[in-house]
Amino acid sequence: MAHTLTRRTVLTAAAGIAGAGLVGGLAARQLAGPRPGPAPALPDAPAGDERLIRIASGARGREVDFWTAVPDGYGDGRGLPVCLVLHGASATPRDYGRFGLARFLTDAVRRGAPPFALAGATGGRLSWRASGDDDPQRMVREEVPTWCARRGFDSSRLAVWGWSMGGFGALLLAETYPKWLRMAAAFSPAVSPGDAVFTGVEKLRGTPVGLWCGRQDNFLSDVRALARVLPEEPVRAAWADGRHNFGYWGTVIPDAFALIGTALSPPRT
Repeated sequence: MAHTLTRRTVLTAAAGIAGAGLVGGLAARQLAGPRPGPAPALPDAPAGDERLIRIASGARGREVDFWTAVPDGYGDGRGLPVCLVLHGASATPRDYGRFGLARFLTDAVRRGAPPFALAGATGGRLSWRASGDDDPQRMVREEVPTWCARRGFDSSRLAVWGWSMGGFGALLLAETYPKWLRMAAAFSPAVSPGDAVFTGVEKLRGTPVGLWCGRQDNFLSDVRALARVLPEEPVRAAWADGRHNFGYWGTVIPDAFALIGTALSPPRT
């Protein structure tokens, strides 16, 4: 599917909104989880329609948690596009409430971001790749959009966002299904030169990519290296003080949500 989004369009629209089966040492770094740090400073905005249910996933061969959030003031979110959420190794959708993701979503929309819904399911600790009969990537590609459509969301307009292991998974998903997603946003993605994301990087051509990473994060040099080899200039490549935790990630959610909202709007004609 063709994209009408350009880097200029995204940056211009966002400017007014103010603001793996990984291997070896990389696996040890990633699966250790985020370093302890302060909880994110949550915005003064309410959650809208936020739900957490159990649902059977054929792709994973088990029941999983399925979480959705709609910005306050948009009812049940019928007709809204969707940003798929891919968690890191130490989190699940049951953590999204305490992370305040629904509140960040309302705040972004109140600041001017086009409205969208968030949706994510439990992917385990497989770096969002298949392991035997357990395939969380297929769940995200085939099942989560179907579950979203049943809720009345517009599953023809999709972006993806993830952090740490989920950032790796978000980029890999965009490479595996080129131009399926309107944007791929990754916070401190657990990438390393020579891994699947780097070797498939050319497949990101045509998909806007945003990268954020803290300057005190062990993945910083690898994320910067990825930014340099992307086939097209990223819509955002931002490095600020912060570590591998939601104390930092919470500070860049507003920027990411502004860009994601812009990428998901307007509907294709």
